[in-house]
Amino acid sequence: MFKHSQLESVKAWLAHPAHAAMPLHARIQRAIRQLILDGALGPGKPLPASRALAKSLGVSRDTIETAYAQLHAEGFIGRRVGSGSFVAEMTEFTPRRRLSQRDALSRNQAPNLSKRGNAMFRGGGVRELLSPRPFAHGVPETRTFPLQLWERLERQVLKETGTQALLHSDPQGTEPLRRAIADYVNLERGARATADRVLILTSSQQALTLCANMLLDSGDHIFIEDPAYYGARKAFDAAGLECIPIRLDRQGLLVEQIMDEPRRAKAVFLTPSHQFPTGTTLALDRRLALIEWAAQHQTWIIEDDYDSEFHYAGKPTACVQGLDPHDRTIYIGTFTKSLFPGLRIGYVVLPPQLVKPMTVARTLLDGHSASMAQLTLARFMEGGHFGAHVRTMRGIYAERLEVLATLVSQHLSDFVEPRVPIGGLQMPCVLTSDLSERAVIDAARRVEIELLGLSALHAAGNGKAGFLMGFAAYTPIEIEVAVKKLANAFRTVMKA
Repeated sequence: MFKHSQLESVKAWLAHPAHAAMPLHARIQRAIRQLILDGALGPGKPLPASRALAKSLGVSRDTIETAYAQLHAEGFIGRRVGSGSFVAEMTEFTPRRRLSQRDALSRNQAPNLSKRGNAMFRGGGVRELLSPRPFAHGVPETRTFPLQLWERLERQVLKETGTQALLHSDPQGTEPLRRAIADYVNLERGARATADRVLILTSSQQALTLCANMLLDSGDHIFIEDPAYYGARKAFDAAGLECIPIRLDRQGLLVEQIMDEPRRAKAVFLTPSHQFPTGTTLALDRRLALIEWAAQHQTWIIEDDYDSEFHYAGKPTACVQGLDPHDRTIYIGTFTKSLFPGLRIGYVVLPPQLVKPMTVARTLLDGHSASMAQLTLARFMEGGHFGAHVRTMRGIYAERLEVLATLVSQHLSDFVEPRVPIGGLQMPCVLTSDLSERAVIDAARRVEIELLGLSALHAAGNGKAGFLMGFAAYTPIEIEVAVKKLANAFRTVMKA
Protein backbone atom coordinates (compact mmCIF):
# COMPACT_ATOMS: atom_id res chain seq x y z
CA MET A 1 0.00 0.00 0.00
CA PHE A 2 0.98 3.66 -0.39
CA LYS A 3 2.26 5.46 2.64
CA HIS A 4 -0.15 8.00 4.04
CA SER A 5 1.86 10.93 2.60
CA GLN A 6 1.91 9.31 -0.86
CA LEU A 7 -1.83 8.70 -0.82
CA GLU A 8 -2.43 12.31 0.28
CA SER A 9 -0.20 13.50 -2.57
CA VAL A 10 -2.34 11.63 -5.09
CA LYS A 11 -5.53 13.01 -3.55
CA ALA A 12 -4.13 16.54 -3.72
CA TRP A 13 -3.36 16.05 -7.42
CA LEU A 14 -6.94 14.91 -8.04
CA ALA A 15 -8.40 17.92 -6.21
CA HIS A 16 -6.18 20.60 -7.76
CA PRO A 17 -8.26 23.04 -9.91
CA ALA A 18 -5.55 23.18 -12.57
CA HIS A 19 -6.11 19.48 -13.32
CA ALA A 20 -9.92 19.58 -13.35
CA ALA A 21 -10.17 19.31 -17.15
CA MET A 22 -8.31 15.96 -17.21
CA PRO A 23 -10.18 12.66 -17.08
CA LEU A 24 -10.02 11.04 -13.65
CA HIS A 25 -7.78 8.16 -14.78
CA ALA A 26 -5.33 10.64 -16.34
CA ARG A 27 -5.10 12.61 -13.09
CA ILE A 28 -4.33 9.44 -11.13
CA GLN A 29 -1.76 8.35 -13.71
CA ARG A 30 -0.04 11.75 -13.63
CA ALA A 31 0.00 11.81 -9.82
CA ILE A 32 1.67 8.39 -9.57
CA ARG A 33 4.09 9.27 -12.36
CA GLN A 34 5.14 12.38 -10.43
CA LEU A 35 5.79 10.30 -7.30
CA ILE A 36 8.10 8.09 -9.38
CA LEU A 37 9.90 11.03 -11.01
CA ASP A 38 10.42 12.71 -7.62
CA GLY A 39 11.88 9.49 -6.18
CA ALA A 40 9.08 9.10 -3.64
CA LEU A 41 8.41 5.69 -5.22
CA GLY A 42 11.75 4.02 -5.90
CA PRO A 43 12.56 1.30 -8.48
CA GLY A 44 11.02 -2.06 -7.62
CA LYS A 45 8.56 -0.64 -5.10
CA PRO A 46 5.16 -2.32 -5.29
CA LEU A 47 2.05 -0.30 -6.10
CA PRO A 48 -1.25 -0.86 -4.30
CA ALA A 49 -3.61 -3.41 -5.80
CA SER A 50 -6.09 -1.70 -8.11
CA ARG A 51 -9.07 -2.69 -5.92
CA ALA A 52 -7.45 -1.33 -2.74
CA LEU A 53 -6.36 1.96 -4.35
CA ALA A 54 -9.80 2.42 -5.91
CA LYS A 55 -11.36 2.09 -2.45
CA SER A 56 -8.88 4.55 -0.90
CA LEU A 57 -9.52 7.16 -3.58
CA GLY A 58 -13.26 6.58 -3.90
CA VAL A 59 -13.14 5.71 -7.61
CA SER A 60 -13.93 2.64 -9.69
CA ARG A 61 -11.44 -0.17 -10.14
CA ASP A 62 -11.61 0.33 -13.93
CA THR A 63 -10.33 3.89 -13.46
CA ILE A 64 -7.26 2.61 -11.57
CA GLU A 65 -6.68 -0.14 -14.15
CA THR A 66 -6.74 2.44 -16.95
CA ALA A 67 -4.22 4.62 -15.07
CA TYR A 68 -1.93 1.61 -14.43
CA ALA A 69 -2.18 0.52 -18.07
CA GLN A 70 -0.98 3.95 -19.23
CA LEU A 71 1.90 3.94 -16.72
CA HIS A 72 2.88 0.49 -17.98
CA ALA A 73 2.71 1.60 -21.62
CA GLU A 74 5.00 4.54 -20.84
CA GLY A 75 7.52 2.31 -19.08
CA PHE A 76 7.08 3.70 -15.58
CA ILE A 77 5.76 0.48 -14.02
CA GLY A 78 5.97 -3.24 -14.64
CA ARG A 79 3.12 -5.70 -14.21
CA ARG A 80 3.25 -9.44 -13.57
CA VAL A 81 0.31 -11.78 -13.26
CA GLY A 82 0.03 -12.88 -9.66
CA SER A 83 2.62 -10.34 -8.46
CA GLY A 84 0.81 -7.07 -9.09
CA SER A 85 2.32 -3.79 -10.27
CA PHE A 86 5.68 -2.28 -9.27
CA VAL A 87 7.90 0.67 -10.21
CA ALA A 88 10.10 -0.24 -13.19
CA GLU A 89 13.90 -0.50 -12.95
CA MET A 90 15.08 2.38 -15.16
CA THR A 91 18.88 2.05 -15.25
CA GLU A 92 19.39 5.20 -17.36
CA PHE A 93 17.27 7.30 -15.05
CA THR A 94 18.03 8.56 -11.56
CA PRO A 95 14.86 9.76 -9.84
CA ARG A 96 15.25 13.41 -8.99
CA ARG A 97 15.34 14.29 -5.36
CA ARG A 98 12.60 16.43 -3.92
CA LEU A 99 13.18 20.14 -4.23
CA SER A 100 15.06 21.61 -1.32
CA GLN A 101 14.19 25.07 -0.05
CA ARG A 102 17.21 26.40 -1.96
CA ASP A 103 15.98 24.72 -5.18
CA ALA A 104 12.54 26.22 -4.74
CA LEU A 105 14.01 29.68 -4.20
CA SER A 106 16.24 29.36 -7.25
CA ARG A 107 13.18 28.94 -9.44
CA ASN A 108 12.22 32.52 -8.60
CA GLN A 109 15.64 33.97 -9.40
CA ALA A 110 16.40 35.90 -12.58
CA PRO A 111 16.84 33.60 -15.60
CA ASN A 112 20.26 33.24 -17.16
CA LEU A 113 19.54 35.07 -20.41
CA SER A 114 21.79 36.32 -23.19
CA LYS A 115 22.61 40.04 -23.39
CA ARG A 116 20.03 40.42 -26.13
CA GLY A 117 17.54 38.33 -24.17
CA ASN A 118 18.03 40.52 -21.11
CA ALA A 119 17.51 43.65 -23.22
CA MET A 120 14.27 42.25 -24.61
CA PHE A 121 13.05 41.17 -21.18
CA ARG A 122 13.97 44.47 -19.46
CA GLY A 123 12.23 46.39 -22.24
CA GLY A 124 8.94 44.85 -21.15
CA GLY A 125 7.82 43.98 -24.67
CA VAL A 126 5.03 45.71 -26.56
CA ARG A 127 1.83 44.67 -24.86
CA GLU A 128 -1.61 45.53 -26.17
CA LEU A 129 -4.83 45.39 -24.16
CA LEU A 130 -6.91 42.36 -25.10
CA SER A 131 -10.13 44.19 -24.27
CA PRO A 132 -9.28 47.87 -24.72
CA ARG A 133 -10.69 50.40 -22.27
CA PRO A 134 -11.10 54.11 -22.95
CA PHE A 135 -8.76 55.77 -23.90
CA ALA A 136 -6.35 53.06 -25.10
CA HIS A 137 -4.40 54.52 -28.02
CA GLY A 138 -4.11 53.13 -31.54
CA VAL A 139 -7.18 50.89 -31.29
CA PRO A 140 -9.60 51.02 -34.26
CA GLU A 141 -13.37 50.58 -34.18
CA THR A 142 -14.10 46.91 -34.90
CA ARG A 143 -17.79 46.67 -33.96
CA THR A 144 -18.86 48.14 -37.30
CA PHE A 145 -16.52 46.05 -39.46
CA PRO A 146 -18.39 44.36 -42.39
CA LEU A 147 -18.01 40.81 -41.08
CA GLN A 148 -20.62 39.30 -43.41
CA LEU A 149 -18.80 40.65 -46.45
CA TRP A 150 -15.48 39.34 -45.10
CA GLU A 151 -17.01 35.90 -44.50
CA ARG A 152 -18.43 35.82 -48.04
CA LEU A 153 -15.03 36.65 -49.53
CA GLU A 154 -13.40 34.02 -47.35
CA ARG A 155 -15.87 31.41 -48.61
CA GLN A 156 -15.07 32.40 -52.19
CA VAL A 157 -11.37 31.88 -51.52
CA LEU A 158 -12.01 28.44 -50.01
CA LYS A 159 -14.25 27.43 -52.89
CA GLU A 160 -11.70 28.43 -55.51
CA THR A 161 -8.49 27.31 -53.81
CA GLY A 162 -9.74 24.30 -51.87
CA THR A 163 -7.12 22.64 -49.70
CA GLN A 164 -4.37 24.70 -51.34
CA ALA A 165 -5.26 27.48 -48.88
CA LEU A 166 -4.38 25.12 -46.01
CA LEU A 167 -0.74 24.75 -47.07
CA HIS A 168 2.34 26.91 -46.50
CA SER A 169 2.34 30.13 -48.49
CA ASP A 170 5.21 31.92 -50.17
CA PRO A 171 7.40 33.43 -47.38
CA GLN A 172 7.28 36.73 -49.26
CA GLY A 173 3.47 36.64 -49.21
CA THR A 174 0.79 35.65 -51.68
CA GLU A 175 1.14 37.37 -55.03
CA PRO A 176 -2.49 38.69 -55.16
CA LEU A 177 -2.06 40.51 -51.85
CA ARG A 178 1.38 41.88 -52.73
CA ARG A 179 -0.06 43.22 -55.99
CA ALA A 180 -3.08 44.76 -54.21
CA ILE A 181 -0.85 46.46 -51.63
CA ALA A 182 1.48 47.83 -54.31
CA ASP A 183 -1.49 49.26 -56.23
CA TYR A 184 -2.90 50.80 -53.07
CA VAL A 185 0.26 52.51 -51.79
CA ASN A 186 1.07 53.79 -55.28
CA LEU A 187 -2.36 55.37 -55.65
CA GLU A 188 -3.06 56.55 -52.10
CA ARG A 189 0.41 57.19 -50.68
CA GLY A 190 2.37 58.20 -53.76
CA ALA A 191 4.75 55.26 -53.32
CA ARG A 192 6.98 53.61 -55.93
CA ALA A 193 6.03 49.98 -55.37
CA THR A 194 5.68 46.77 -57.36
CA ALA A 195 4.42 43.42 -56.14
CA ASP A 196 7.91 41.92 -56.23
CA ARG A 197 9.14 44.58 -53.74
CA VAL A 198 6.43 43.90 -51.13
CA LEU A 199 7.10 41.54 -48.22
CA ILE A 200 4.06 40.44 -46.20
CA LEU A 201 4.64 40.19 -42.44
CA THR A 202 2.52 39.71 -39.34
CA SER A 203 2.96 43.26 -38.04
CA SER A 204 4.89 46.49 -38.26
CA GLN A 205 6.68 45.38 -35.07
CA GLN A 206 8.05 42.39 -36.96
CA ALA A 207 9.20 44.75 -39.71
CA LEU A 208 11.06 46.89 -37.16
CA THR A 209 12.75 43.81 -35.68
CA LEU A 210 13.83 42.66 -39.14
CA CYS A 211 15.26 46.07 -39.98
CA ALA A 212 17.10 46.33 -36.67
CA ASN A 213 18.74 42.94 -37.06
CA MET A 214 19.34 42.82 -40.81
CA LEU A 215 20.58 46.35 -41.48
CA LEU A 216 22.56 47.15 -38.34
CA ASP A 217 24.95 45.39 -35.97
CA SER A 218 24.92 45.56 -32.20
CA GLY A 219 26.51 48.83 -31.14
CA ASP A 220 25.62 50.66 -34.37
CA HIS A 221 23.91 54.06 -34.20
CA ILE A 222 20.39 54.81 -35.41
CA PHE A 223 18.71 58.22 -35.43
CA ILE A 224 15.18 58.23 -33.98
CA GLU A 225 12.59 60.90 -33.37
CA ASP A 226 12.35 62.37 -29.89
CA PRO A 227 9.70 61.66 -28.69
CA ALA A 228 9.36 58.34 -30.50
CA TYR A 229 7.11 55.30 -30.84
CA TYR A 230 7.99 53.04 -27.90
CA GLY A 231 7.71 49.84 -29.99
CA ALA A 232 10.45 51.03 -32.32
CA ARG A 233 12.73 52.09 -29.49
CA LYS A 234 12.30 48.71 -27.80
CA ALA A 235 13.02 46.82 -31.03
CA PHE A 236 16.22 48.82 -31.52
CA ASP A 237 17.29 48.49 -27.87
CA ALA A 238 16.74 44.72 -28.01
CA ALA A 239 18.98 44.50 -31.08
CA GLY A 240 21.75 46.27 -29.16
CA LEU A 241 21.60 49.48 -31.20
CA GLU A 242 22.49 52.90 -29.82
CA CYS A 243 19.56 55.24 -30.42
CA ILE A 244 20.47 58.89 -31.05
CA PRO A 245 17.39 61.06 -30.39
CA ILE A 246 16.61 63.91 -32.79
CA ARG A 247 14.27 66.67 -31.65
CA LEU A 248 11.09 67.81 -33.40
CA ASP A 249 9.34 71.08 -34.01
CA ARG A 250 6.00 71.92 -35.60
CA GLN A 251 7.31 70.78 -39.01
CA GLY A 252 8.54 67.43 -37.77
CA LEU A 253 12.03 66.01 -37.41
CA LEU A 254 14.87 68.58 -37.26
CA VAL A 255 16.83 67.14 -40.18
CA GLU A 256 19.63 69.68 -39.77
CA GLN A 257 20.44 68.07 -36.42
CA ILE A 258 21.10 64.81 -38.24
CA MET A 259 23.41 66.52 -40.68
CA ASP A 260 25.30 68.29 -37.88
CA GLU A 261 25.56 65.18 -35.68
CA PRO A 262 29.22 64.06 -35.48
CA ARG A 263 28.27 60.45 -34.79
CA ARG A 264 27.59 58.43 -37.92
CA ALA A 265 24.43 56.35 -38.07
CA LYS A 266 23.46 53.53 -40.42
CA ALA A 267 19.74 54.32 -40.35
CA VAL A 268 17.10 56.82 -39.33
CA PHE A 269 13.64 55.85 -38.08
CA LEU A 270 10.72 58.23 -38.47
CA THR A 271 6.92 58.49 -38.70
CA PRO A 272 6.75 61.40 -41.18
CA SER A 273 3.09 61.36 -42.20
CA HIS A 274 1.70 61.48 -38.67
CA GLN A 275 4.42 61.58 -36.06
CA PHE A 276 3.89 59.45 -32.97
CA PRO A 277 2.95 60.86 -30.51
CA THR A 278 2.89 64.56 -31.46
CA GLY A 279 0.86 64.21 -34.67
CA THR A 280 3.12 66.57 -36.66
CA THR A 281 3.79 66.06 -40.38
CA LEU A 282 7.34 66.20 -41.73
CA ALA A 283 7.69 69.17 -44.10
CA LEU A 284 8.42 68.47 -47.77
CA ASP A 285 11.77 70.30 -47.83
CA ARG A 286 12.94 68.23 -44.86
CA ARG A 287 11.84 65.02 -46.57
CA LEU A 288 13.86 65.89 -49.64
CA ALA A 289 16.89 66.90 -47.58
CA LEU A 290 16.73 63.62 -45.65
CA ILE A 291 16.54 61.62 -48.88
CA GLU A 292 19.65 63.31 -50.27
CA TRP A 293 21.51 62.87 -46.98
CA ALA A 294 20.68 59.14 -46.93
CA ALA A 295 21.87 58.71 -50.52
CA GLN A 296 25.11 60.60 -49.86
CA HIS A 297 25.95 58.58 -46.72
CA GLN A 298 24.44 55.25 -47.91
CA THR A 299 22.15 55.25 -44.89
CA TRP A 300 18.72 53.63 -44.63
CA ILE A 301 15.49 55.53 -43.98
CA ILE A 302 12.96 53.40 -42.07
CA GLU A 303 9.55 55.00 -42.69
CA ASP A 304 6.69 53.81 -40.48
CA ASP A 305 3.39 54.87 -42.09
CA TYR A 306 1.23 53.29 -39.40
CA ASP A 307 -2.08 55.21 -39.69
CA SER A 308 -1.80 57.62 -42.62
CA GLU A 309 -5.22 56.49 -43.92
CA PHE A 310 -6.85 58.64 -41.26
CA HIS A 311 -6.11 62.24 -42.19
CA TYR A 312 -8.89 64.69 -41.32
CA ALA A 313 -7.73 67.93 -42.95
CA GLY A 314 -6.97 67.72 -46.67
CA LYS A 315 -5.00 64.96 -48.38
CA PRO A 316 -2.06 63.31 -46.60
CA THR A 317 1.45 64.18 -47.77
CA ALA A 318 3.09 61.69 -50.14
CA CYS A 319 5.27 59.14 -48.37
CA VAL A 320 9.05 59.55 -48.26
CA GLN A 321 9.54 56.27 -50.15
CA GLY A 322 7.72 57.64 -53.19
CA LEU A 323 10.01 60.69 -53.27
CA ASP A 324 13.22 58.67 -52.94
CA PRO A 325 14.85 57.93 -56.33
CA HIS A 326 17.88 56.31 -54.67
CA ASP A 327 16.10 53.28 -53.11
CA ARG A 328 17.32 54.02 -49.59
CA THR A 329 13.84 54.02 -47.97
CA ILE A 330 12.07 51.05 -46.36
CA TYR A 331 8.33 51.70 -46.14
CA ILE A 332 6.40 49.95 -43.34
CA GLY A 333 2.61 49.62 -43.39
CA THR A 334 0.02 47.70 -41.39
CA PHE A 335 -3.68 46.81 -41.47
CA THR A 336 -3.92 46.80 -37.66
CA LYS A 337 -5.27 50.36 -37.55
CA SER A 338 -7.10 50.50 -40.88
CA LEU A 339 -8.96 47.17 -40.47
CA PHE A 340 -8.57 45.16 -37.25
CA PRO A 341 -5.68 43.97 -35.02
CA GLY A 342 -6.69 40.31 -35.18
CA LEU A 343 -5.92 40.21 -38.90
CA ARG A 344 -2.18 40.09 -38.10
CA ILE A 345 -0.99 41.41 -41.46
CA GLY A 346 1.62 44.10 -41.99
CA TYR A 347 4.01 44.69 -44.86
CA VAL A 348 7.16 46.42 -46.04
CA VAL A 349 7.96 47.89 -49.45
CA LEU A 350 11.66 47.20 -49.88
CA PRO A 351 14.49 48.42 -52.10
CA PRO A 352 15.09 45.66 -54.69
CA GLN A 353 18.41 44.61 -53.17
CA LEU A 354 16.79 43.90 -49.76
CA VAL A 355 13.91 41.71 -50.90
CA LYS A 356 15.73 38.36 -50.87
CA PRO A 357 17.73 38.93 -47.65
CA MET A 358 14.65 40.15 -45.76
CA THR A 359 12.50 37.27 -47.04
CA VAL A 360 15.10 34.70 -45.97
CA ALA A 361 15.41 36.34 -42.55
CA ARG A 362 11.63 36.36 -42.20
CA THR A 363 11.58 32.55 -42.59
CA LEU A 364 13.68 32.30 -39.43
CA LEU A 365 11.13 34.30 -37.41
CA ASP A 366 7.83 32.65 -38.31
CA GLY A 367 8.07 31.13 -41.79
CA HIS A 368 5.11 32.77 -43.50
CA SER A 369 1.76 34.46 -42.98
CA ALA A 370 -1.55 32.56 -43.09
CA SER A 371 -2.75 32.05 -46.65
CA MET A 372 -6.47 32.37 -45.97
CA ALA A 373 -6.21 35.81 -44.38
CA GLN A 374 -3.92 37.06 -47.15
CA LEU A 375 -6.13 35.84 -49.98
CA THR A 376 -9.28 37.19 -48.32
CA LEU A 377 -7.67 40.57 -47.76
CA ALA A 378 -6.55 40.66 -51.40
CA ARG A 379 -10.20 40.14 -52.49
CA PHE A 380 -11.30 42.82 -50.02
CA MET A 381 -8.87 45.32 -51.55
CA GLU A 382 -9.42 44.33 -55.20
CA GLY A 383 -13.17 44.75 -54.82
CA GLY A 384 -12.82 48.34 -53.57
CA HIS A 385 -14.06 47.39 -50.11
CA PHE A 386 -10.89 48.46 -48.32
CA GLY A 387 -11.06 51.98 -49.74
CA ALA A 388 -14.76 52.23 -48.92
CA HIS A 389 -14.19 51.02 -45.36
CA VAL A 390 -11.37 53.51 -44.80
CA ARG A 391 -13.49 56.38 -46.11
CA THR A 392 -16.35 55.39 -43.78
CA MET A 393 -14.10 55.10 -40.76
CA ARG A 394 -12.36 58.37 -41.58
CA GLY A 395 -15.68 60.16 -41.21
CA ILE A 396 -16.53 58.32 -37.98
CA TYR A 397 -13.12 59.00 -36.45
CA ALA A 398 -13.18 62.69 -37.40
CA GLU A 399 -16.51 63.03 -35.59
CA ARG A 400 -15.19 61.20 -32.52
CA LEU A 401 -12.07 63.37 -32.41
CA GLU A 402 -14.24 66.50 -32.47
CA VAL A 403 -16.41 65.11 -29.68
CA LEU A 404 -13.37 64.24 -27.56
CA ALA A 405 -11.72 67.65 -28.08
CA THR A 406 -14.95 69.43 -27.11
CA LEU A 407 -15.50 67.29 -24.00
CA VAL A 408 -11.90 67.65 -22.84
CA SER A 409 -12.22 71.43 -23.18
CA GLN A 410 -15.47 71.38 -21.20
CA HIS A 411 -14.57 68.98 -18.39
CA LEU A 412 -10.77 68.77 -18.18
CA SER A 413 -9.71 72.35 -18.91
CA ASP A 414 -8.52 72.78 -15.29
CA PHE A 415 -6.04 69.98 -15.80
CA VAL A 416 -4.91 69.67 -19.43
CA GLU A 417 -4.57 71.42 -22.74
CA PRO A 418 -5.62 69.27 -25.74
CA ARG A 419 -3.42 69.26 -28.86
CA VAL A 420 -5.96 68.38 -31.54
CA PRO A 421 -4.20 66.45 -34.34
CA ILE A 422 -5.01 66.55 -38.06
CA GLY A 423 -5.02 62.77 -38.25
CA GLY A 424 -4.50 59.50 -36.44
CA LEU A 425 -6.38 57.63 -33.75
CA GLN A 426 -5.26 59.48 -30.61
CA MET A 427 -5.07 63.01 -29.22
CA PRO A 428 -2.18 64.29 -27.07
CA CYS A 429 -3.02 66.30 -23.96
CA VAL A 430 -0.43 68.35 -22.04
CA LEU A 431 -0.85 68.74 -18.28
CA THR A 432 -1.35 72.33 -17.13
CA SER A 433 -2.15 71.65 -13.44
CA ASP A 434 0.12 70.69 -10.53
CA LEU A 435 -0.84 67.04 -10.90
CA SER A 436 2.01 64.72 -11.84
CA GLU A 437 1.76 62.53 -14.91
CA ARG A 438 2.08 59.40 -12.77
CA ALA A 439 -0.71 60.52 -10.43
CA VAL A 440 -3.00 61.23 -13.38
CA ILE A 441 -2.37 57.87 -15.06
CA ASP A 442 -2.84 55.97 -11.78
CA ALA A 443 -6.07 57.86 -11.04
CA ALA A 444 -7.39 57.02 -14.51
CA ARG A 445 -6.54 53.35 -14.10
CA ARG A 446 -8.47 53.19 -10.84
CA VAL A 447 -11.62 54.12 -12.77
CA GLU A 448 -10.75 51.67 -15.59
CA ILE A 449 -9.46 54.27 -18.04
CA GLU A 450 -6.21 53.71 -19.91
CA LEU A 451 -3.86 56.62 -20.65
CA LEU A 452 -0.36 56.52 -22.16
CA GLY A 453 2.05 58.99 -20.56
CA LEU A 454 3.93 61.35 -22.87
CA SER A 455 7.12 62.00 -20.91
CA ALA A 456 8.36 58.40 -21.12
CA LEU A 457 8.25 58.61 -24.92
CA HIS A 458 11.08 61.15 -24.81
CA ALA A 459 14.65 59.87 -24.83
CA ALA A 460 15.46 61.14 -21.35
CA GLY A 461 11.88 60.86 -20.06
CA ASN A 462 11.85 64.63 -19.50
CA GLY A 463 9.37 65.80 -22.12
CA LYS A 464 6.23 67.75 -21.29
CA ALA A 465 4.01 65.83 -18.90
CA GLY A 466 0.74 64.65 -20.37
CA PHE A 467 -0.94 61.68 -21.97
CA LEU A 468 -2.45 60.28 -25.16
CA MET A 469 -6.18 59.71 -25.46
CA GLY A 470 -7.24 57.17 -28.05
CA PHE A 471 -10.69 57.94 -29.45
CA ALA A 472 -11.27 55.74 -32.52
CA ALA A 473 -12.72 52.67 -30.79
CA TYR A 474 -15.25 54.52 -28.62
CA THR A 475 -18.65 55.97 -29.46
CA PRO A 476 -19.47 59.60 -28.58
CA ILE A 477 -21.54 58.40 -25.60
CA GLU A 478 -18.69 56.18 -24.37
CA ILE A 479 -16.27 59.07 -24.76
CA GLU A 480 -18.54 61.40 -22.78
CA VAL A 481 -18.96 58.93 -19.92
CA ALA A 482 -15.22 58.26 -19.76
CA VAL A 483 -14.23 61.96 -19.85
CA LYS A 484 -16.60 62.73 -16.96
CA LYS A 485 -15.19 59.79 -14.96
CA LEU A 486 -11.72 61.13 -15.67
CA ALA A 487 -12.67 64.62 -14.50
CA ASN A 488 -14.02 63.23 -11.22
CA ALA A 489 -10.89 61.12 -10.75
CA PHE A 490 -8.63 64.12 -11.30
CA ARG A 491 -10.60 66.27 -8.85
CA THR A 492 -10.34 63.54 -6.22
CA VAL A 493 -6.57 63.48 -6.61
CA MET A 494 -6.37 67.29 -6.41
CA LYS A 495 -8.26 67.26 -3.12
CA ALA A 496 -6.11 64.51 -1.61
